[in-house]
Amino acid sequence: MALLAGGRSSEHDISLASARSVLEALDPGRYDVVEIAVGRDGSWGIDGDTLTALAGFDVVLPILHGPFGEDGTVQGLLELADVAYVGAGVAASALAMDKDLFKKVMRDSGIPVARHHTIRLGDPVENPLGYPVFVKPARLGSSVGISKVVDPPQLDAAVALARRHDEKVLVEEFVDGVEVECGVLGNRVPPPVASLPGRIDTLGHEWYDYASKYDEGGMELVVPPELPAETVELVRRRAVDAFVASECEGMARIDFFVRGDGEVVVNELNTIPGFTATSVYAKLFAASGIPYGELLDRLIALALERHERRAQLEF
Repeated sequence: MALLAGGRSSEHDISLASARSVLEALDPGRYDVVEIAVGRDGSWGIDGDTLTALAGFDVVLPILHGPFGEDGTVQGLLELADVAYVGAGVAASALAMDKDLFKKVMRDSGIPVARHHTIRLGDPVENPLGYPVFVKPARLGSSVGISKVVDPPQLDAAVALARRHDEKVLVEEFVDGVEVECGVLGNRVPPPVASLPGRIDTLGHEWYDYASKYDEGGMELVVPPELPAETVELVRRRAVDAFVASECEGMARIDFFVRGDGEVVVNELNTIPGFTATSVYAKLFAASGIPYGELLDRLIALALERHERRAQLEF
């Protein structure tokens, strides 16, 4: 099997850390793993024609976060190579990466999300939602380029920062609630399953920014969260609902806000979450009775099942 790591996005180093953890956990007696590094310049560490080389593997595990890896681009390449691969397909990957389109699909599916306003190139910079709000690139991850804006004079600078990373910018309402995350694992049949949720404690950070996500001691994950049992179950149901509505397969981590009145609001869905043994996704499933090594085995089996199932289709 091939393990893709690195990539062109700002999450390059996080991807490499995830890949190292995956390599250590995979059973060498079961898997013959070739690591393929993708450079920040987009170069692939592979000899010869990339499509031909990828087609020679039984399965590919892409651990590529953000643009040019998690957004459907690499998934399209793997589809062209006709090789089994772990995680969401082209459409689901592209949808989840675009927070504007993702929220629209969630709303149309009856799944609560925070209100947002989209600013495209040529649009006036405005905020019809009141303050405070978050301003973020529409298609990026790991809290890069995000600002919390508390009054109108800060808006232009926040949009300018977001536009350094994407031409489309989201202005999103501030949701006063507990930050909770939930993992989902599965394909179509049998139905996907949700992990126990976990509460994010940012340990003094004002919000769940890049530092709180990746600095040592920047956050703590409390599994299960100190919420009523019915709220925990609602989080798990909404996680699966969001996974299905997005046409996801394999894996995803869904992030929520739980308001004081118990309402569960979807924030975003990550199709390739951080994947070290101590990352949130792995911790959630470990707390749910699926240890890291078994989780990887299941994801690889799901990739092979989907590829075999789709091979029966006539195109």
